[in-house]
Amino acid sequence: MMESHGDETNRSSFMAEKSAKIFVAGHRGLVGSAVVRKLQNLGFTNLVLRSHDELDLTRQADVESFFASQKLQFVILSAAKVGGIHANNTYPADFISINLQIQTNVIDASYRYGVQKLLFLGSSCIYPKFAPQPITEDSLLTGPLEPTNEWYAVAKIAGIKMCQAYRLQYKWDAISAMPTNLYGPNDNFHPENSHVLPALIRRFHQAKISDAKEVIVWGTGSPLREFLHVDDLADAVVFLMEKYSGLSHINVGSGKEVTIKELAELVKEVVGFNGQLVWDSSKPDGTPRKLMDSSKLAEMGWEPKISLKDGLADTYKWYLKNVKH
Repeated sequence: MMESHGDETNRSSFMAEKSAKIFVAGHRGLVGSAVVRKLQNLGFTNLVLRSHDELDLTRQADVESFFASQKLQFVILSAAKVGGIHANNTYPADFISINLQIQTNVIDASYRYGVQKLLFLGSSCIYPKFAPQPITEDSLLTGPLEPTNEWYAVAKIAGIKMCQAYRLQYKWDAISAMPTNLYGPNDNFHPENSHVLPALIRRFHQAKISDAKEVIVWGTGSPLREFLHVDDLADAVVFLMEKYSGLSHINVGSGKEVTIKELAELVKEVVGFNGQLVWDSSKPDGTPRKLMDSSKLAEMGWEPKISLKDGLADTYKWYLKNVKH
């Protein structure tokens, strides 16, 4: 039997209910694990966590019975099929179908089984390839996507629109947050398919332990990028669960740009590699600039707390302890 759903006009405070049942979907990933750490540090005592083996979120019947039995109050949806350019190109069907299934099952079951509030996490790749910089929330659907990850992006856009549709039709409190490039503990340091920051940490570390004379990095180092430590994102997630109940998705960024060259120099320093950093300018640079406009969130009173240097040091410490190298 379906429960009556939570109405956004009759909400109780997220932070006031430390014993509330909260389902963090995707709790083993980069984002989900940070959200769990944050909630535990704040004293939340009733987190509901399920590994993929225990609950396959792509299976609608399993999700239905889970929600029916758990009587959850809040849901943070960070579970997703993620990967780099190579993975997106190789498995486009997986990226669109798995993400659509997870989102549809979790968002719909959350509404129908009485969840009070849901936060859906997306990615900055939802925006058009040539969106004006810094990218504001209203750039969504104003132009074509980056072709290399459009399968994932289309699924995430559908998730945003699903949250908006359930809010409009059912007056249900579903919100979405779109983080910038993230890094931190539990990141993917795989040699082939990791993102730029963990890839640099791994390469400088390997160069350091093998006494290499130089590390060669593709491009000129001139592109500008924005990075946010995942613990800052987790802090923003809690802030939004407590303070925000609007229709628009919200950008979550650091607002600070760094060139790839500055980033590489910083990683080199944090890792303690004493050799040369060599730029191979015959290789492509990629997009010259990618910065999100997070002023909506800033106006609400949230700002990031972890500097890039401190965040890199923290991430390198985690890497040394947890990654085979």
